[in-house]
Amino acid sequence: MFTGIVQTKATVVSAKQVDNILRLVISVGSEYLDKLTLGASIAINGCCLTVVSFEQPDNDVVGQVCFDVIDETLKLTNLGEVKRGTQVNFERSMTFGTELGGHIISGHIQTKAYISEICRNEANVKMHVELSEGWQKYVMYKGFIAVNGASLTVGELDHRGFWLHLIPETLSLTNLGHIKVGDSVNIEIDQQTYTIINTVENYMKRQSLVDKS
Repeated sequence: MFTGIVQTKATVVSAKQVDNILRLVISVGSEYLDKLTLGASIAINGCCLTVVSFEQPDNDVVGQVCFDVIDETLKLTNLGEVKRGTQVNFERSMTFGTELGGHIISGHIQTKAYISEICRNEANVKMHVELSEGWQKYVMYKGFIAVNGASLTVGELDHRGFWLHLIPETLSLTNLGHIKVGDSVNIEIDQQTYTIINTVENYMKRQSLVDKS
């Protein structure tokens, strides 16, 4: 589990297909690898990945982490689009006592969305996220949503998706500050909202069948 508070940006060192699996290697400040173990979970652009190997040189400020990314993950996320030099959002998994500054997210990406418009001014950035119709019912005004692993608050809604209002701190700490129109982002719907809406819809369907019988 994760908080959606991105800890830092990591840089893709390589992304190569090996035996039908994408072998993804990223570099990150070595302080973010303290007490890391094989099999640990790290969210990369919000996607929970398992550490298969890592290097943390004693005298270097930068370490490397390797992940294997399978077809299902590549289909649902933007990790198949990364290449050498791409910056990705990085968050270690929660531990007991972690301050929950965002909202609880699982790291299980449900879909990709696309940036269709960006409006910039001196204070912040307003960004429109175009989301497929089937997922729009789970997005609520002022509700939580995770975009590339960053816990954010939903702004205005429209028939194409929703708007985000991003402060300079978010733009600085995450890769959303480098995003361009047409880029894809990973989306994880707030789990509570997802569960409530599906539960109500299933109840209404069952009730409708009972009324017709």
